[in-house]
Amino acid sequence: MNVRRIYVEKKTPYAVAADQLRDEIKNFLGVTGIRNVRIMIRYDVENISDEVFETACRTVFSEPPVDVMYRETIEIPAGARVFSVEPVPGQFDQRADSAVQCIQFIDPTENPTIITAKTYILEGTVSDEEMERIKGYCINPVDSRETGLEKPETLEIKHPVPDDVAVMEGFIMMPENEFRELYDSLGLAMTYEDFKYIRQYFDGSFDGKVRRDPTITEVRVLDTYWSDHCRHTTFATELKDVSFDEGYYATPMELTYRSYRDTFAELYKDRPEKYVCLMDIALMGMKKLRADGKLNDMEKSEENNACTVIVPVETDYGNGPETEEWLVFFKNETHNHPTEIEPFGGAATCLGGAIRDPLSGRGYVYQAMRVTGAADPTVPVSETLAGKLPQKKLVRGAAQGYSSYGNQIGLATGHVREIYHPNYVAKRMEIGAVMGAAPRSSVERLSSDPGDIIILLGGRTGRDGIGGATGASKAHNSKSLATCGAEVQKGNAPTERKLQRLFRRPEVAHMIKKCNDFGAGGVSVAIGELADGLKVNLDLVPKKYEGLDGTELAISESQERMAVVVAPEDKEQFLGYAEEENLEATPLAVVTKNPDLVLTWRDKDIVNISRRFLDTNGAHQECSVEVETPSEEDNYLEKIACGAVAAKLEKNEEDFPGAFISQLSDLNTCSQKGLVEMFDSSIGAGSVDMPYGGKYQRTQTQTMVAKLPILHGTSDTVTMMSYGFDPYLSSWSPYHGAIYAVTESVAKIVAFGGSTEKIHLTFQEYFRRMSEDPKRWSQPFAALLGAYDAQIGYGLAAIGGKDSMSGTFNDIDVPPTLVSFAVDVAGQDDIITNDIKAEGNVLVEFRINKDDYDIPVYSDVLNLYERITSLIHDDLILSAHAVECSGIAAAAAQMAFGNHYGVRFDSRLEVKDLFANGIGNIIAEMAPDDADALEELDWECGDYRIVGTTTGRSENEGPAFAYGETEVSLKDALSAWQKPLERVFPTYVKENDEEVASPLYDAEKRPDADDPGRYNGVVVCSHKIAQPTVFIPVFPGTNCEYDAAASFERAGAKTITKVFVNLNAEDIRGSVDAFRDGIEKSQIIMFPGGFSAGDEPDGSAKFFATAFRNARIREAVDELLGERDGLALGICNGFQALIKLGLVPFGKITDAQTQESPTLTFNTIGRHISREAYIRTVSNLSPWLQEADLGGVYVNPASHGEGRFVAPEDTIKELFAAGQVATQYCDPEGNVSMDEEWNFNGSFHAIEGITSPDGRVLGKMCHSERRGDGVAINIVGRQDMKIFESGVRYFL
Repeated sequence: MNVRRIYVEKKTPYAVAADQLRDEIKNFLGVTGIRNVRIMIRYDVENISDEVFETACRTVFSEPPVDVMYRETIEIPAGARVFSVEPVPGQFDQRADSAVQCIQFIDPTENPTIITAKTYILEGTVSDEEMERIKGYCINPVDSRETGLEKPETLEIKHPVPDDVAVMEGFIMMPENEFRELYDSLGLAMTYEDFKYIRQYFDGSFDGKVRRDPTITEVRVLDTYWSDHCRHTTFATELKDVSFDEGYYATPMELTYRSYRDTFAELYKDRPEKYVCLMDIALMGMKKLRADGKLNDMEKSEENNACTVIVPVETDYGNGPETEEWLVFFKNETHNHPTEIEPFGGAATCLGGAIRDPLSGRGYVYQAMRVTGAADPTVPVSETLAGKLPQKKLVRGAAQGYSSYGNQIGLATGHVREIYHPNYVAKRMEIGAVMGAAPRSSVERLSSDPGDIIILLGGRTGRDGIGGATGASKAHNSKSLATCGAEVQKGNAPTERKLQRLFRRPEVAHMIKKCNDFGAGGVSVAIGELADGLKVNLDLVPKKYEGLDGTELAISESQERMAVVVAPEDKEQFLGYAEEENLEATPLAVVTKNPDLVLTWRDKDIVNISRRFLDTNGAHQECSVEVETPSEEDNYLEKIACGAVAAKLEKNEEDFPGAFISQLSDLNTCSQKGLVEMFDSSIGAGSVDMPYGGKYQRTQTQTMVAKLPILHGTSDTVTMMSYGFDPYLSSWSPYHGAIYAVTESVAKIVAFGGSTEKIHLTFQEYFRRMSEDPKRWSQPFAALLGAYDAQIGYGLAAIGGKDSMSGTFNDIDVPPTLVSFAVDVAGQDDIITNDIKAEGNVLVEFRINKDDYDIPVYSDVLNLYERITSLIHDDLILSAHAVECSGIAAAAAQMAFGNHYGVRFDSRLEVKDLFANGIGNIIAEMAPDDADALEELDWECGDYRIVGTTTGRSENEGPAFAYGETEVSLKDALSAWQKPLERVFPTYVKENDEEVASPLYDAEKRPDADDPGRYNGVVVCSHKIAQPTVFIPVFPGTNCEYDAAASFERAGAKTITKVFVNLNAEDIRGSVDAFRDGIEKSQIIMFPGGFSAGDEPDGSAKFFATAFRNARIREAVDELLGERDGLALGICNGFQALIKLGLVPFGKITDAQTQESPTLTFNTIGRHISREAYIRTVSNLSPWLQEADLGGVYVNPASHGEGRFVAPEDTIKELFAAGQVATQYCDPEGNVSMDEEWNFNGSFHAIEGITSPDGRVLGKMCHSERRGDGVAINIVGRQDMKIFESGVRYFL
């Protein structure tokens, strides 16, 4: 038997995942008899030599300081229960894939087969029924399955040779009853009318050119091509008869519909083929405003990759300011269906899909927003509906998936918000919205010409994602979870990162005539949309494994693939650039003169369909609409939104403390910090505001703001994005809900310093499944009318959007959902944040005017918002916050939490006024004199009122929220706000305020401080150079190379960035030579951050460490550090690489870690943590720290899942004594402790960074490179430790 098996288990002190699962089983599943849980990673390995296997056991499969490894078998305790789980066949296994790549770094000639699984050992008293519940919790049948404990004889999978694609014999002549039976048997997403329409094409009725039976592939391709997901068939259904129910609020809706019909007649007077449909209503606002000359900045192109506007930007590339045009992209995407059935993969590819659209437009995607909808995740698992995942598991899995993908690809997630409503139990809402940008000069917009080559870039094709577009277009029931597995795509973020790097190169972007991503529909849609005439050779499609038939190759939605059109003469050079970025690239199609889509497989045409027929999008659909009118008595805008608050005030209208605590405890008001911290918010060094601001990072921002991602230059231009939506308002009135969604999204932009003048919108529509019942169409129709009214009223166009029309589970429908995203471009100096700045200021609420139908008076609102913008730009407003349905009390508290201020509310207000629905209003902090001066202004556009005064610690025993004679302490308010979701998204493991020693090490006091080779105890460089060169290696998963290079270049160094190419053995050998050459030409090695291979196999930076142990690279590193006085720096993932290599703390590369080696392991909380960290410099031994103050406190972004420094106590004492502990986590005042608020990853002795014995090598977790002018402006403290400047000056 050639298969080798090993099990790897975390040692007890580091078994975070096992401890968390035990708590979940006991407290969430209610299995009280569970005593202990152990989790082991199982590796089955074949086709590997003995020597390489032994090396891999120590450096790839396990990490000796924190892992225990068992060979072949494990000892199962008496009475314990055991089961193992593996990915379902065909799904991407990142752990196994990364392990194979690491082993090939050790020896490029090896070609091992690896299969991984997780083995669970449960100790305690567990019944059979409880065991099934535990398995059900651990195994999602969509992506994983239980597997046996026996070791297989071989890992080789014999894929059966697929049959030729079948022709559907008799299709065009089939009797009607048989034809209907055939339709029912195929499980298609298309309607029966579509199916009959296909027969018209093939029997010659369509155009008389074709008369034959179709292949099954042709039917599947058409089903995909015409799916609601791809072609928006529901939105394109003609609305023949529109009627409005009687009621007070029917009047404004009918007026809006009349306005739409007038515009329809005006714009389409010569277009008799146009008809009323949801899509046209959605687009009409944009068309009208463009016709009126108000959309001159919108890019016009054949490509429709993402919303794109042209922006003049002042840039400086070192030769003084210049103005150039940039393209700013934005896009929103949903993956509601796949996330509902497989949360991790569905949410991951939601973000991947959102990124791919602007990326295919050649935009560099630099910031993301996540807005989601869920039912209550705090309910017991026993309340889970049959056929559904528990809400808690769903929301956590989705957050892990989205954050994992974004964190790996290197995308700053600037805003995260989950919205709770009971009807999202029907189907989850998962929205990703992104910002991208590119110099306009780098992007070509050209047509495809006959003879052009289409190249497939990126990932390989498998069965994952087959039917994703069609599956997302269907309603679902209790059986969906067990039957939809293949529909869920699997993301591979490192591959999409490679695509980002490739497309960011101007020389590459210039070659691309057109581009399309492989989202819904696979090859047939992605390539099929690039030209009217195409011939695609499916035999050339790179496959993950054999056995795929022609149909699967045509419609698989495997992720991270792009199709680009290049001229024939550019093909070879383009392929060369792709190889430099470690990307597979395969020419597989050619543009033809004939307007037909032809797919060949095994030298046969399996698809041959005319473009004209494809573009019909199926049979013409028609329906009627009966618009339901919202109840005047149930007016949500006149209610207190939070039911618990309303109940408190109904009992006692003066109960401010009870109402305030209830409001802060509401799921849609309470803290979501434990969720938000899972997402990297600082990558790219361009985030102007961090998700949580203030000294204590407890004020959540409402608008994400980022600097444009300009390579090798600077600019003060920033982009802003916000969202607006309230499901309870939309449930009462979809019409009002859409209007206020737009209004709220605009208000948030204004509150943070943006202007209404150049805002663009994009919408996300998500509704129940439509039917022939006219009332089913009421919600989307009314919502889109409201959105149209708001666009025309504000003069702001939605230039993009995404619809999802399958939000139904059995008889439950999602709440009518139209989310408005607002985007603005502003100047860096325009931006303010929403954290209260000082005590003694007043809080002013600016209130919008509404008409008799509770609709904003648009012109007045614009004037009011413009006035607020002027006050902000004149520095009269210090902070501002858009009021939501929860009212001014909640808004004021959220503003106060970040810097621990209090608020005394104005007693002239009634208690109920503090909790009244205030969507569209803005609350602002102003100096008292400036607020008094507001009286001198004309307020016809709205009104204002003083609602409170900011207070500090001078009042009573600390800050408080006071009204009249009552108050709620800051401590109690924070407790109420933080508690509701703590067991779903925890922020701490246990309270521990134990102080930690923090002695300062002054190198000048060393006994050898004046020895030759040292100055004031610090090593000096004997190989001086005017401008040092920095070598920056890039591996799959590296994502901080741009930030690192920018920091060194800003400090005066040159940089060499080199991608390690490992597509084959020859590439690996070539990369080794290139790395050695780069190191020999450099004075500094910078190990950048990221997630090398997704931090797999089960541990960070193993890619890095394995590659740098190559004998030739190791020799170059030894020579740099030992003979040329070189330096090395590793940050985050780079620090993990340094410590695994032994460069810290030993100063040289060692063969492998031992059980006693220091290392970095999983954060004690068991998840990724992204936040700003306060760190104290406790040694000046290192040349890297010469510009930092000894004992100084700095604040740097942290973003890691494995940042917990651990080492034996004796080793730590030695490191302190030698001055090798460089930095420690602390609070803003410099106090060092084990308090998880500040030492959030649980590092021993709160150690953040260490050095080699001579200080030339520095490793630290926090991202000192993620800084810049106008970055993290809502964070208090010094950001710049001058590490890069110190490193460069060492050589001068």
